[in-house]
Amino acid sequence: MNNPLNPVARKKGLVIQEVPEEVLVYDLETNKAHCLNKTAAMVWQSCDGQRSVSEIADHVGSLAGQKVSDELVWLAIDQLNTNDLLEKGIDVDLKGISRRDVIKRIGITSMVALPVIASLVAPPTAMASTSCNCSSDLACQLPENANCPSSTCNTSGFCRP
Repeated sequence: MNNPLNPVARKKGLVIQEVPEEVLVYDLETNKAHCLNKTAAMVWQSCDGQRSVSEIADHVGSLAGQKVSDELVWLAIDQLNTNDLLEKGIDVDLKGISRRDVIKRIGITSMVALPVIASLVAPPTAMASTSCNCSSDLACQLPENANCPSSTCNTSGFCRP
């Protein structure tokens, strides 16, 4: 059974694609795309509700072939929390040390890359299927541009919001 203090990776409402050296995650609820580097992905994939932070550090260390500190895992969990990639938020315990100091300490003592999650907001799926390009107001009013934000073409050649 899951321990409520152990992090659980969120999987519901996500489209997950593993590629070499990173994991791409698209959140269908927020239309945000996240790119987890190898370290962040290993931590996220290890958050099964069964493992404590120390056990996640040991597991990620065995996958990476070197020792991984609890601080590195806490840093990753902090980013996973921020990007809503855990089932429920976990109180990050950096033992009174600032994130900047944790990053400095990890950078000096570890050959494992710091966990990084790069995120961006993607257009809603209805908007993604249309270009909203136009050369006149009439183009914005065509059926294929029905999901565009306006029926008026701006000077940049897009149906204006």
